Amino acid sequence: MLQEDDRKAHQIALDHIEASLLNGVYQVGAKLPPERDLARELGVSRGAVREAIRILQAQGILESRPGPGRGTRIIAGHTEALGRLFRLHLALSPTSASDLTDTRVALERSTVALASRHWDDEALNRLGTLVDRMDRETTLDQFNALDTDFHVEIALTAHNPFIGDLTSAIRQAMRAPIRDASLAVDGWQTLRTTLCQQHRAIFNAIESRNGDEAATLMEAHIRTAYRALKLGI
Repeated sequence: MLQEDDRKAHQIALDHIEASLLNGVYQVGAKLPPERDLARELGVSRGAVREAIRILQAQGILESRPGPGRGTRIIAGHTEALGRLFRLHLALSPTSASDLTDTRVALERSTVALASRHWDDEALNRLGTLVDRMDRETTLDQFNALDTDFHVEIALTAHNPFIGDLTSAIRQAMRAPIRDASLAVDGWQTLRTTLCQQHRAIFNAIESRNGDEAATLMEAHIRTAYRALKLGI
């Protein structure tokens, strides 16, 4: 259990690292000074620096690797951290599924429109492969995983890191609730066929670079799925 002085000390270290990130002193891939040097610079204990690092590791901002020359580096792992945050929100709030649904609709309309504009051959091939695999996949767990990958891949193809991170995190957070709701659906295979048709239509709109149509199809797809699964709509 941290004492009051320890909490203040680790907050000093945390504020320093965050300020350095915001000011551009630390960028993705940069290595932090050794704990001993950082503690001396800030006038706090190594334990306080270590606690600040643990907090930022949990947020997907830092990664520590043991061994000579490795140390603690800035990483871009915030999507995973956001996913954990949204999963906790779902667990703690009975209305959060509905809130996340509306947020997801707004975000994915944007990401699919951007993906329609920015895709390259490699990204389009990945999306097409996922659509083909979903057409063939009849087991619930594998289909759900491919479905998640499809929506995350669209977010990555959008080339807007912030919107993409939010979209990916929310879809990852909804993976388990979607799976559990799917298990309770009568005639899931019929629903799967409908979802496959919608995925194919979204892919075709992306391929045609028709962002408006892709956005309309994406919203209809999300709301159709969530009505069938009884997830907040």
